[in-house]
Amino acid sequence: MRVHAAGTCKLHASVLTIGALDGVHRGHQALVCEARKRALALGVPLVVYTFDPPPRVFFQQALQLTTVEEKLSRLGQLSVEHAIVASFDAAYSTRGESAFLTELQDLNPVEIWVGPDFRFGSKRGGDIGTLRESFAVKVLDSIRCSSGEIISSSRIRSLLMQNCHLQAEQLLGWQTVQGKA
Repeated sequence: MRVHAAGTCKLHASVLTIGALDGVHRGHQALVCEARKRALALGVPLVVYTFDPPPRVFFQQALQLTTVEEKLSRLGQLSVEHAIVASFDAAYSTRGESAFLTELQDLNPVEIWVGPDFRFGSKRGGDIGTLRESFAVKVLDSIRCSSGEIISSSRIRSLLMQNCHLQAEQLLGWQTVQGKA
């Protein structure tokens, strides 16, 4: 997997997925796997655009589930070909939607895959509708665990804070993925 800083990667075509992907949990894994299937079918590279630190960690000092190195290792196990890591800091957080959309154009995405709550740009001003104005966007429904609850990084953080480590590990799902790798 090739790792690029934000704004430094140009591709002729790609399938792109975007997100904080903190923990690269089972929901993130499903998103990346769907995008990978489409990239293979279309014969283009799979690209993940992510952030270090995740915005929630930057703004709310939330517990960070994975270091950027761990995140990249897990994305590599999911056969991501290119990972773009944006350094999320005060300057980056003020970027408007148009700057982000312009940067994505360099990747020439045939499709962009995101989760249902995807937001981007300063103060989360851009959403799936904004993204669809410029690109073909596919939205993967939230992934739920066996109890029917949505798998999310926030839920995993909450479980860890309650010392429910086994439940958190089940939602992260890495024992299963590593066994298949």
